[in-house]
Amino acid sequence: MSELQRAFAKAKLAGLPPTLPEPLVDLDEEEEERDVFPELPTERSDDDSSSASSASSASSTGTIRPTSSDSNLKVTHQVYLTSPLSSPTKPGPLFVAHHGAGSSGLTFALLAKSIRTLLPNAGILSLDARGHGSTTVETLIERDPMDGILDVSLETLTDDLITVIQKTKEVMNWPTMPPIILIGHSLGGSVVTSVASRGTLGSSLLCYAVLDIVERTAIESLASMAGYLKSRPATFPSLETAIAWHVKTGSLKNIESARVSVPPLLTLLYNKPKDDANSTAARQIFHWRADLASTEPFWTGWFEGLSERFLTSKGGKLLILAGTERLDKEMMIGQMQGKYALQIFPDAGHFLHEDQPEKTARSIVDFYKRNDRSALVLPPKVSDMLQKGKKV
Repeated sequence: MSELQRAFAKAKLAGLPPTLPEPLVDLDEEEEERDVFPELPTERSDDDSSSASSASSASSTGTIRPTSSDSNLKVTHQVYLTSPLSSPTKPGPLFVAHHGAGSSGLTFALLAKSIRTLLPNAGILSLDARGHGSTTVETLIERDPMDGILDVSLETLTDDLITVIQKTKEVMNWPTMPPIILIGHSLGGSVVTSVASRGTLGSSLLCYAVLDIVERTAIESLASMAGYLKSRPATFPSLETAIAWHVKTGSLKNIESARVSVPPLLTLLYNKPKDDANSTAARQIFHWRADLASTEPFWTGWFEGLSERFLTSKGGKLLILAGTERLDKEMMIGQMQGKYALQIFPDAGHFLHEDQPEKTARSIVDFYKRNDRSALVLPPKVSDMLQKGKKV
C-alpha cells in the first residue's frame, strides 16, 4: 500500500458527502495487490492533509506510470477508475475524463456518481494530470536549473492521456478496449480533442464532450490569468477555509462537490507540532498544489487550434457551455451546420459539471446513447435469408 493510500485510509473531513461514489479499482503496474479503502468517517482529525481528504470521492485509487518522452523524468499518474460492466452481447462504455488547469481528477467525482446512477454498466476513468493532484514527477538526473520547467504542453498532456488509457486496459486485462466517451473540462477539453484528432483510439472512440471551453474566449482570457493568480489567496489556514473561499467567490456553486474537489488542490505546507501550545502561529497552512504561474509558457499552445480539432475530428461531438456568449465565430458556424450538439447551462459557472452534476450527466449519457453503435439493429443479410429458404 502506498504512502498516499495509507494517508487516505486515516483521512477524516467534516461534512463529506454522506454517500460515496462507486469504488475505484487500484491500478499499479508494479504491484499486483488491489487495495480497497474502508468507508471514511465524517469527522475531521488534527492530522488531515489535502491528499487525504480527497479520498472522499471514492473508496480506492491507484497509479499508472506512463512512458515519458523525457528519459530524465519518471511520471506516475494518480488514476481513479471504476471498470465498465459488460454483458455477453454488449460491452459497457468507459467515460474518460480530463480536468482543467489547476484542478484534479476528483473534480468529476459527483459527475461520475451521477453517470453511474443513470447508466449502471458505465465505467469511469479520471486522472490527475502531471503537475496536478497526486500525480508525481521525479527527476532522475539533476540538470541545469533552467531545465526545471515541467513540460505540460498540449502534446505531452495528450501523450499522457492516451498512454494512461492504454495501460489501464493492460493492467485491468481487458480483452478489448471498451467503447470510449472522452470528457474534457476547460484545458481538458483541448486535451480530449487532441486525442480524438490523432485517431489513436481508433473505432473504440465513440464521441467526445467538451465542457465550457471555446478557443477564442480561452485565448482572450489568458491576458488576465496572471492577475487572477496574484489576486487569489496564496495560502489557507484550513481546508474548510479553502472550500468556503471557492464557494463564496463563486468559483464553485455546489458545496457538496467543493468538499470533494477542493482538498486535492492544496497541500500541507506547515503543520505546528501538537506540543507547541505557546506559539500563536496557525495550526496548519495549506498552499496550492499546482504551480500554474510556471505553466505560462504553455498557455497559448493549450488552446490554439481547439475549434478546428473539435469540429473535424472523428466521433460525435458535444459542447456544454455556461453561456452562449462564449461561442466564437467558427463554432457558431459549425453549430448552424449541425456539426455538433450544443447544451447551455445558464445557471452554472465555469465548473458546470460540479455545479450541476446530475444535469451534466443526463446530457452526456443521452449523448452517448445517440452515438452508441451497439444499439443499432442491422437488417439480416440477403444471403443468410436465402440460405434459410426465406423469400426476399
